[in-house]
Amino acid sequence: MSQQINRRDFLKTAAVAASALAAPNIIPATAFGANNKISIGCIGVGGRGRGNMNVFLGLDNCRVVAVCDTYKDRQERAKKMADTKYGDQGCAMFGDYRELIARKDIDAVMIAPQDHWHVLIATAAAAAGKDMYCEKPMGVSVEEGRLIYNAIRKHKRVFQAGTWQRGHGKFRQAAALVRNGYIGKLQEIQVSAPGPQYQPKYDGPMDPQPVPDGFDWNMWRGPAAAKPYNPGRVAWPDWYLIWDYCAGFICNWGVHHLDIAYWGCPAIGKEACEIECKGVYRKKGFTDNIENWNATFTFASGLKMVFTDQNQQQVGTKFIGDKGWVHVDRGPENGKISAEPESLLKVRLKSGETNVYQCAEPGEDIITIKKKAGDEIAFRSFNHGDDFLNSVRTRKDPVSNVDATHVASYLGLIAEIAARLETKLKWDPKKEKFIGNDEANKRLKRPMHNGWKL
Repeated sequence: MSQQINRRDFLKTAAVAASALAAPNIIPATAFGANNKISIGCIGVGGRGRGNMNVFLGLDNCRVVAVCDTYKDRQERAKKMADTKYGDQGCAMFGDYRELIARKDIDAVMIAPQDHWHVLIATAAAAAGKDMYCEKPMGVSVEEGRLIYNAIRKHKRVFQAGTWQRGHGKFRQAAALVRNGYIGKLQEIQVSAPGPQYQPKYDGPMDPQPVPDGFDWNMWRGPAAAKPYNPGRVAWPDWYLIWDYCAGFICNWGVHHLDIAYWGCPAIGKEACEIECKGVYRKKGFTDNIENWNATFTFASGLKMVFTDQNQQQVGTKFIGDKGWVHVDRGPENGKISAEPESLLKVRLKSGETNVYQCAEPGEDIITIKKKAGDEIAFRSFNHGDDFLNSVRTRKDPVSNVDATHVASYLGLIAEIAARLETKLKWDPKKEKFIGNDEANKRLKRPMHNGWKL
């Protein structure tokens, strides 16, 4: 999550306009906690979860009131962070997310446990009336993403995903250039994400080990297969590389850059396509999900998307049109962007053109950087957590909404299925099913174990 330039100044006009349009749906001030602050419970406070929590601790219009984790020491560390920030002992600790969600004084939850937990926690939170900031991807199967989507819309909840690249100006700039035709007719999208360089760290014995004090292994494992505890299953980054807990970086990491591809070209979530994918699967220790991949999506319009790990293409998202191209990736100063012709990076949006996120007028969120070599154009960046809180108050979808996150998640998942089955597949996005392949369709869902049910 980003703590870069705050978007408040830019959003003032848009927020007021949005409030006027959506007045009947605005939550009254009395709905929030003390001093009209949004009360947040944080579920999963390991590395990523603690980073997210730290962003919310830095924002004045919310308060972290509870934390939850299967590790007692993580609970205590997170509670100390909150109590130190607020100067009291008010942050509660839980080992079971259901107890945290049951608290009626909590308005929203931050969800950041392992991927196999996302669907159970997110759907339960939605049913309990909680808005949520949920780490990507939507889960470990296409069905899980659809279930989260349905729960969010049914219960009218606000959902922000941890695809924070959307808060960085250069990613929005690239998407806007493509959506408004500045590179001409889009012909190909190239997407590449990290994956193979992540290798397991655990190299100890593979036999069952005693569960450490202060760790609830049964709760950590949850709906995953009932396998005995071994530190190699829960180590970082090892669990990311194990199928029981994560579909692999083809989805977990790939979702970030696939999300930008979808932002710049919504057709990839609407058009039928054929998918071919070659993959190599991990075999070291407990690790067994996909390590290398090379997928080609061919859409009904003729558009192609080539999606690989970073050893096979330039990392990030590149849009190639018949009049030019634009590439965007992470980097210093809110990302890095390049284009051909370079004049594309000086484009200001005109009245009537598409801005990919809320803005009162096209170009309002664009700033001019004065340089000796000539003026440069930059799109403002904004705080991803602040965008979520603003949406909680206005009841409008945030930038990384549930619709976009579901598509970006399943694009990686269906590529993985094509690699696993070693066959070309046909995908129907309207039905969210493969055409004419029962075995592939069986893999759109995952069984749950140990008594856990949706």
